[in-house]
Amino acid sequence: MAMAVTQTLEQGGQLVVEAGTGVGKTYAYLVPVLLSGQRALVSTATKALQDQLFSRDIPRLVEVLGLPIRVALLKGRSNYLCLHRMQQARHSAESAQPGAQKALAKIETWSQSTRTGDMAELTGLDERSSLWPLVTSTRDNCLGSSCPSYRACHVNLARKEAMASDVVVINHHLFFADMAVRESGVAELLPTVRVTVFDEAHQLNEIGVNFLGKQFSTVQLLELSRDVLATGLQLARGLVDWHALADRLEKTSRDLRLSAGMHRGSVRLRWTEAIPEGVEAEDWTAALAQLVQALGQLQTGLEMVTELAPDFQRLHERASELAQKAHLFSQAPDPEGVRWAEVSAQLRLIESPLDIAQAFSTLTRPAPVRLSNEAQPNSDSDPDSLEALMAGDPRHGAEDPAGAAAGVGAGVGQRAWIFTSATLGDEPSLRWFTEPCGLTSAQVMQVTSPFDYAQQAALYVPEHLPKPGDPGHAGHVAQLVVEAVALLGGRTLVLTTTLNAMRSIGEYLQTRLDPAANVEVLVQGQSPKRRLMERFREGGGDGRAGCVLVASASFWEGFDVPGEALQLVVIDKLPFPPPGDPLFEARSQRITREGRSAFADHALPEAAVSLKQGAGRLIRSETDRGVLVVCDTRLATMSYGRRLVRGLPEMRRLNGHPEFLETLRQLTTDATKGSIF
Repeated sequence: MAMAVTQTLEQGGQLVVEAGTGVGKTYAYLVPVLLSGQRALVSTATKALQDQLFSRDIPRLVEVLGLPIRVALLKGRSNYLCLHRMQQARHSAESAQPGAQKALAKIETWSQSTRTGDMAELTGLDERSSLWPLVTSTRDNCLGSSCPSYRACHVNLARKEAMASDVVVINHHLFFADMAVRESGVAELLPTVRVTVFDEAHQLNEIGVNFLGKQFSTVQLLELSRDVLATGLQLARGLVDWHALADRLEKTSRDLRLSAGMHRGSVRLRWTEAIPEGVEAEDWTAALAQLVQALGQLQTGLEMVTELAPDFQRLHERASELAQKAHLFSQAPDPEGVRWAEVSAQLRLIESPLDIAQAFSTLTRPAPVRLSNEAQPNSDSDPDSLEALMAGDPRHGAEDPAGAAAGVGAGVGQRAWIFTSATLGDEPSLRWFTEPCGLTSAQVMQVTSPFDYAQQAALYVPEHLPKPGDPGHAGHVAQLVVEAVALLGGRTLVLTTTLNAMRSIGEYLQTRLDPAANVEVLVQGQSPKRRLMERFREGGGDGRAGCVLVASASFWEGFDVPGEALQLVVIDKLPFPPPGDPLFEARSQRITREGRSAFADHALPEAAVSLKQGAGRLIRSETDRGVLVVCDTRLATMSYGRRLVRGLPEMRRLNGHPEFLETLRQLTTDATKGSIF
């Protein structure tokens, strides 16, 4: 893998690498990138890996290799303290909550000493706290160069640091947010970068379609209402009836959410006609019209005071932007994309492309790298277009020309694009990843895991269980887990495909497990995710109970538990995409129109990748041992089951329930040996 990355760095182009668990893919791309002397951008899917790269992996390699490399970390603006909003925070309604003044005082004290303004430095304040948005900014409420604290702005300082660095670490959300609105600093950075690496690249398409489309949410509306009230009362009290305007906007926003109906959990509603499916047309149309009217009244009120402070000008712009989006979603959907309504406690309206192929193929096509403002595209071109961005439009130029020239070797050759992940498809061509990302001409390679799965792991498909569609299926899965946990004393991760199954299995285990087994049942949603992960990794021993974790969604990937704390992974059903999902349906319809099979070319690869990710939780080091149980008889009885099994690591197959139980006994009694078979 390192040699392939090196070749791509030298020649330019696109390289897609699926690197199995244990390959060491992070070092396999970092070492060549650092040694190349090229200016590089490294993007990850999560802030956790972003911090790990910046704080641990890159510094370790820089020290070992003895390289004079300057590295910067760039996050989205909501991760940085906003000095202007911090000064206003004490006047907000939220500051009257118990403990808020004390927390604000702690933030103010920290603000005097922090160099970066990165909120991750501030211990004790969770990003879900109601105070977080009061002391950070968003694209919506940032005042830009009109802000009185502009020169000391931590976001701008972070961007300047990035422009002067050799390697910049970002995340996919920031990358795509910048592609959509050109506001985070990546737009200035890209034309000067020779190498771009996407780690955890399997998430690129799903993250991308969310950012490259259009969104309109009640969260945006309620935040605007709150900001209007706070700013109006502080800077223009008595000039406008701020309470009336804010209350009207809040009420009409909540009425729009109510018109979408009551649903348990979060649901996506199809939207192929004028309104979302399952919604009362009269209620929806009236609620949307009232909301548009409330936004119009708000704009009129703000126009009276826009000259008083830049805050009011920005609020007026936000109200206008939201009014335009409300108008968009009152029209028929774009036939080239897909539209849906996401209904939970809040309401989010989304219209997006089906994939990122068009945007990404434009972005990654061959283009020379500029050292400075040497490119002179047509003066009539759109400065925010991808073409201008990648050609090095001087209007996207670095504020610091010296910083733009920091990378050795920039200005020669073609850009190099590296995409890597442990899971990028279920076949050698990796079409599952390359097609929706517009990377059909990329060089593709698979690097298999060095682990000996045949010795370290086993696969069991319990064929005595009812079919996955049977109402009693979850209960039978729970019974199997109870039986297994009695032998293992915990050390079990149960991954479900639905929240209902997760709750059902979790409740069963919490009420039916024998207290004498000394096993603690952890269920996603009953504690913060970080606490669940920490407790599960602790495992049993030293007076602690063993652990069973029942989880869904985010625990299928990115959850690593090396060692004996995890030796059994139970998957309740094959993870096919939910059939009613609007995005999945629209993609399937497009594939059918192209004369291909929506099942074989879309549903099956999606299930294979998800299954591969879930199975990947089991073996995380060369000494790990364990069993993967897939409680779905289709894996053994349907013809496509063979394709799904081929996508998994080559584990030993267990034949029957007695052999499964015996294997668990071996794990329990012979855990210190190097092999369980």
